[in-house]
Amino acid sequence: MRVDVLTIFPELFVPFLAASLIGKAREKGLLEVRVHDLRDFTEDRHRSVDDEPYGGGGGMVMTAPPWIRAVRAVSEEGGGRQPWRVLLSPQGARLDDAKVRELAGRAAKGEDLVLLCGRYEGVDERVLETVVDEEVSIGDYVLSGGELPAMVLIEALSRQVPGVVGFADSVANDSFREGLLDHPHYTRPPVVEGLAVPEVLTSGDHAAIRRWRDREALRATLEKRPDLLERPEVIGRLTREQRRLLEDNLEALRGVEAGKS
Repeated sequence: MRVDVLTIFPELFVPFLAASLIGKAREKGLLEVRVHDLRDFTEDRHRSVDDEPYGGGGGMVMTAPPWIRAVRAVSEEGGGRQPWRVLLSPQGARLDDAKVRELAGRAAKGEDLVLLCGRYEGVDERVLETVVDEEVSIGDYVLSGGELPAMVLIEALSRQVPGVVGFADSVANDSFREGLLDHPHYTRPPVVEGLAVPEVLTSGDHAAIRRWRDREALRATLEKRPDLLERPEVIGRLTREQRRLLEDNLEALRGVEAGKS
């Protein structure tokens, strides 16, 4: 997977790209991330990337020419393949697991990704009209720039690349993968502050463990993100037992203790 990032703060990405699974994936050649300084594509001696908005108002707007030159230059380095160009913006489509898999699918088919990290009051609309394929948002709030959202997206995308995460099951069982939140997790020691690991998890009964995890995933979703259960595609993925619990005994499900099997 290859990702190009356009930003006026390339230094922000240095520690992020060197650490943890991202750094290891880059060392192994599983993930290629190239960060470009947008100011390298300016043509004035001040390397300006912003100007006052037409019509007045506060703040500055990022000018279109540097963005257009940068995106086109990076795109030409892709060996003739047209990349998918994403502007990180609070006005974009909400980033969720489905969107991550969609973008990862593009990359898996050989389509490079270009991430545009805006700043200030935003970018000139003509950037969107000429060199942007879609806008993506990580939530309904405003940050100072698109760099952190770009890192979030890169982190999420990297987990879809085979070999980046050591255990494939870790990705397959992530929250949202089947539309539900993940089930609770436990590890040693067996008792912490008087709280014991649910007996079913140490029983060795894999069928019972699976049922417990399915049930607890549904319970967690009901308690924390009930809105997810309003989606038809999520309901369609529920197991028979989950459907029964959801339809027949919602209140009882919420009251189930985590230690019961």
